[in-house]
Amino acid sequence: MSDSSAVRTVVTRTVGEGGDVITYDVHGDLATATAERPALFLFGAPMDATGFEILAAHFADRPVVTYDPRGAGRNPVDSSDIAVPQHADDLHRVISALGVGAVDAFGSSGGGVNLLALIAAHPEDVRIAVVHEPPVAEFLPDRDAVLAVTADMKRTFADEGDGPALAKFIQFVMLDGVVPDGYLDGPAPDPAMFGLPTADDGGRTDPLFRNMPATLAYQPDVPALQARGDRLVIAAGAESGETMPARAARAVAAAVGIEATEFPSNHGGFTEQPGFPSDPAGFAERLRSVLDERA
Repeated sequence: MSDSSAVRTVVTRTVGEGGDVITYDVHGDLATATAERPALFLFGAPMDATGFEILAAHFADRPVVTYDPRGAGRNPVDSSDIAVPQHADDLHRVISALGVGAVDAFGSSGGGVNLLALIAAHPEDVRIAVVHEPPVAEFLPDRDAVLAVTADMKRTFADEGDGPALAKFIQFVMLDGVVPDGYLDGPAPDPAMFGLPTADDGGRTDPLFRNMPATLAYQPDVPALQARGDRLVIAAGAESGETMPARAARAVAAAVGIEATEFPSNHGGFTEQPGFPSDPAGFAERLRSVLDERA
């Protein structure tokens, strides 16, 4: 097990120009990457590189790469929608820029969806892919209802701004189980209940909603995923219950013909967020063992 207290050099780089600039960080020395222990790329969406600092620190025995996905963190922002293939291309450009060959990749949430797209489009980029709770609606029994909820959030974001839309998002991610009949007929949640602004500031750059509906509506390339054999891992949190991303992970795994792999904690179990339980050390240990088993 690696010493998570070790301090390593972190070098920030960019790839691309103008609105296509993508910012990424290299933790450690890329020259130490080998075919047997390649660089480890950790990412989410819209979560940026800061959300993976704790997890990265647990892998001091190999170089680690983190990045800010398009429209988030240190990258340029605007109000246009972001498609999953754009994210996959961005990941491909970062991996190519590293110049160390295939990486091991861990993608969580929207990052997991983008990883599914990456390994379908550029299978040579990734040795082992660990896809953690990708919120893909395609194989869920309540697919249409999930996409309707997403469309309603998107309309609220366009019409009323961040606060009301985020309140609906929080209410939805707390839902444990399939979307019940009449879900959208209920009263809209009050943003103030979640400490969110009620006034519209006019901004429409939030990457969460710029990634909707593309992230949830993404249709995985099942044959391409099946071709990866045991070097594809679909993971769900032990404490995630029947929340949508966990249900989606199990549904994607079933569509591919594999069992979902249980990871500790929940959707954000690899980081520390005030008010939410997590287990970064246990999560890192599980990720390490999964990578070692499939190497």
